[in-house]
Amino acid sequence: MTLFAGPVFDMARTQFNIIADHLEIPSDERDRLLLPKRAISVSCPIHMDDGRTAVFTGYRVQHHLTLGPAKGGTRYAPNVDIGEIAALAIWMSWKCALADLPYGGGKGGVTVDPRLLSPRELESLSRRYMQEMIPFVGPHTDVMAPDMGTNEQVMAWFMDTYSMYQGVTVTEIVTGKPVGSGGTLGRNEATGHGVAFLASRALDHLGIDPLASTAILQGFGNVGSHAAIGLARRGTRIVGLSDHTVAIYDRNGFDAQSAFDHVMKHRVLKGFADQAEIDPTELLTKPCDILAPCAVERVIDEEVAAALNCRILAEGANGPTTPDADLVLGNQNNAIFVIPDILCNAGGVIVSYFEWVQSLQQYFWSKDEVMEKLERALDRSWRQVVDRANRHGVSNRTAAMSIGVDRVRKAKQARGLFP
Repeated sequence: MTLFAGPVFDMARTQFNIIADHLEIPSDERDRLLLPKRAISVSCPIHMDDGRTAVFTGYRVQHHLTLGPAKGGTRYAPNVDIGEIAALAIWMSWKCALADLPYGGGKGGVTVDPRLLSPRELESLSRRYMQEMIPFVGPHTDVMAPDMGTNEQVMAWFMDTYSMYQGVTVTEIVTGKPVGSGGTLGRNEATGHGVAFLASRALDHLGIDPLASTAILQGFGNVGSHAAIGLARRGTRIVGLSDHTVAIYDRNGFDAQSAFDHVMKHRVLKGFADQAEIDPTELLTKPCDILAPCAVERVIDEEVAAALNCRILAEGANGPTTPDADLVLGNQNNAIFVIPDILCNAGGVIVSYFEWVQSLQQYFWSKDEVMEKLERALDRSWRQVVDRANRHGVSNRTAAMSIGVDRVRKAKQARGLFP
């Protein structure tokens, strides 16, 4: 029994057990690989604008520190719980190991709907959360980043709060911060850029002409919007988009940049193409070459998987496809080519690593240098995953997770067990 529970954690555990069986990992090694090293829960009281005192619950999970500091985002969402945060930290461990980054997985969150907070309340909550985390984080212990519901402004508040307690500016305590405060060029679009880059690699792998290809992006936040723009620049027609307010579909396609500009102005996609609105549940199963779920976990279950009508599933979100859905995808006669999440959305953590290195060295790169290094890193992981999948006759997800899990396992074996 552990304190971690819920459907998202159960999914992470099931995925791990599948890989552990595949790698023939002895049963007495499995808990040490799966269970987080440290889980923190804190209360974050703040003064609200109406004079009340409200208390929000915050979490941070550090999965392992074997390869280096924990690394991972911090999300603000009303459904955040310790099980979800633990699962996301576990997935981040395999993702960092697959990309060969010197990190263990970390993740944090606060149970709150940030849209209901004023700017002052949001700042107060962010600073209080970081203040509570100071005993447990550090540039060589745990490095935070943005996630759902947070952004570069929140990271700037995190950095400033930590720095005030240290008495010096510590830019390397977070990544994803503003460029003017020690951030890196290219970080905002890194995850979406990586999704577009790898989806294009998959098109080439399958012999599909990019100029004749179509894509649907479920989730038009930071990841989905930049993925759509990146695909459109490569010639792919964007035929479907959605966010939490609306889903739109048109076989003739949408202008991705115009949709992005609309969201920047109105904060939501609704109102961009009223005539093209459809039921959000239908969007995932519309015909396309590339389907990129870029929102939340577990949107593709067994039923949805059976109805998918795409050639490539590019997982921009963390854990969008359930293990039961994976079984359906693997049994199809004309199997869908899956780019698993720990590969597909790794662009964000790779560029976060670049930002951390630049902050430590106080030496900064151009955007072209960042993007060149990002694509080179993604391409290296892509080739390793596809090669392993072909050699072992396994799915891309099994190949990717096997690489990640095996690297963490070997690092733990090399270091031994202390004391």
